[in-house]
Amino acid sequence: MPRYAVGLPNVGPFADARTLVELAVAAEERGWDGVFLWDHLLYHDDWPVVNTVVVASAVAALTSRIRLGVLVTALPRRRVQTVARETAALDTLSGGRLVFGAGIGSMDAEYAAFGEDPDLRARGRRLDDSLAQLAALWSGEVVTTPAGHPVRMLPAPVQRPRVPVWCAGRWPNRPGFRRSARWDGFVATFTNAGQGVPVPVEDFADVVGFVGAERGSLDGFDVVLEGATTPQDAPDVIAPYAAAGLTWWIEAMGWWRGGVAAARERILAGPPR
Repeated sequence: MPRYAVGLPNVGPFADARTLVELAVAAEERGWDGVFLWDHLLYHDDWPVVNTVVVASAVAALTSRIRLGVLVTALPRRRVQTVARETAALDTLSGGRLVFGAGIGSMDAEYAAFGEDPDLRARGRRLDDSLAQLAALWSGEVVTTPAGHPVRMLPAPVQRPRVPVWCAGRWPNRPGFRRSARWDGFVATFTNAGQGVPVPVEDFADVVGFVGAERGSLDGFDVVLEGATTPQDAPDVIAPYAAAGLTWWIEAMGWWRGGVAAARERILAGPPR
């Protein structure tokens, strides 16, 4: 049986830290297994955007059971040493419940507007380098930085050997899924499915098969998909994906399905069991 999480934007009508924390606490109380936040600096011209690290910290402090994290962190536009400090603190604060989602980001403007290189291949290379550095810094051991300096970052995260890393991919493009095969899970998106559009189960099964072949085994590996259900149709909608290898279903909340009020209602209805 897969686990069920709530996915919350950090933009537009959801760009309020108190609202997101309230929804996350409600999700834990109603039996969901996780709460995952978007990561954006900018969105749709002048839409408001809230900082996800601040929100995740409050969620970690006010919950005790749910998995939490940011899906996905656009790591190439962040300083990896700062991310290492933030994530170690979040994992400690939550008692070892953090998941680290990693991707190249979906908006070129979030790079170009601040003088960062928006080229996709450059972002991919930087993501790989940053993930390697992040894992080393999480170890709590002395590591040599790219500048040639030995450093040791303590306290280390609670989870061992590291905080789980889920990498994003957009099928049928392969690089993100090849990257995920080297880590602990993937978050699948698809070029032929927009917000509210069901992903064909056959396409999802193709991704699972591809990553399974890259890894040799999917034992202990998380297979994550986001979608939308109602309390009535959730078991039937999710079952075919579970049969194809799904381990986490993320119930996608957003302005396109009724905004904060609809998200609250869906969260309070609980996950399928």
